[in-house]
Amino acid sequence: MHRRIMKGSAWLLSLLLVGLALTGCSAVRTGKEGNKSETGQVVGNSQGTLNSEVKVVTDLVGREVKVKIPAQRIVAIGPGALRLVAYTKGTDRVVGIEDMEKKVPTGRPYMFAYPELKALPTIGQGGIDTIPDEEALLNVKPDVIFVSYLVDKAKADKLQDKTGIPVVVLSYGPLATFNDDVYRSLDLLGKVIGTQQRAEEVINYVKKSQVDLAERTKGIADSAKPKVYVGALGMKGTQGIESTQAKYPPFVNIGARNVADETGKSGGFMIECEKLVSWDPDILFIDEGGYSKVLADAQKNPAFYQSLRAVKNGQVYGQIPYNFYTTNIDTALADAYYAGKVIFPDKFQDIDPVKKSKEIYSFLLGKPVYEQMAKDYGGFKKLDLTQP
Repeated sequence: MHRRIMKGSAWLLSLLLVGLALTGCSAVRTGKEGNKSETGQVVGNSQGTLNSEVKVVTDLVGREVKVKIPAQRIVAIGPGALRLVAYTKGTDRVVGIEDMEKKVPTGRPYMFAYPELKALPTIGQGGIDTIPDEEALLNVKPDVIFVSYLVDKAKADKLQDKTGIPVVVLSYGPLATFNDDVYRSLDLLGKVIGTQQRAEEVINYVKKSQVDLAERTKGIADSAKPKVYVGALGMKGTQGIESTQAKYPPFVNIGARNVADETGKSGGFMIECEKLVSWDPDILFIDEGGYSKVLADAQKNPAFYQSLRAVKNGQVYGQIPYNFYTTNIDTALADAYYAGKVIFPDKFQDIDPVKKSKEIYSFLLGKPVYEQMAKDYGGFKKLDLTQP
């Protein structure tokens, strides 16, 4: 009798163990994406690795893309894509960068902040109007390709079909400045790579900074504002004082009276020198990317420059270029605070432009890279166009 009970117990125990094994096989599958239940929901991983699941996201050209979230291996191609990854603290997931990003980091604070990115494999030439290098992208085996400017909806679909890798399109918007498309891109990036809280912090910081800038000059009548002009803005290369911009973002943020806005245009364009004479601004800003060209021109044509009120009164100031491989939002914010300090000193008494710049760079990039930017361009200071 005892022997029969023992046999029955052993049989039941064996059946129970088999059932548990079968249940385990059908409910959980171990792999790089973590353990998934029958419903596809990600569950815990005993090795402590990050779990992920495939979700559908909508990118900035309206495409619905299936992508593994959080993506562990990413690439970012096209103007500004890698910068947004840096803002959202995703550089540790980047597995390759464009050759263009490996060159001298002048004008790109994010490469000063993350120089280690240069050691990664090259995933294509990079630059405006270039074609994504499908083979190079495949070689680094990313989970997702983030891309800005290089592709439209059709080209994004084609790249995704040819590589078999999800392609998520980002955007800086039509004017590539403080646009809702930038915020949507940051939010989307955060969702895909698992740093959504950080993305929200960046969005809130930039928006809060814009509100702060606008509130400081709110209520000042245009007639009470000095006339200002910014020249030597880079447009497909270095330009002289004739290169300017209506709706120049650092001026827009502080409500400055930009004489170029009188044209009714928006964006960058060239003017005749005679127009600058007729405008005769009270304060002149020079984009330091073109300062050497302006200085050389001032030595050749001293009479023209000395006829300008701003030059005669010593009201010429340098601005750090913010538009390099599209907009460096950090530098654009820093430029706005410096312009505010110059144009409306009583409204920006509490602002030290250098300290503020370091704060901005530190928050957005994790490092106060102002000194490197100043070393390359000159930094925030008065400029003298009357001396060689």
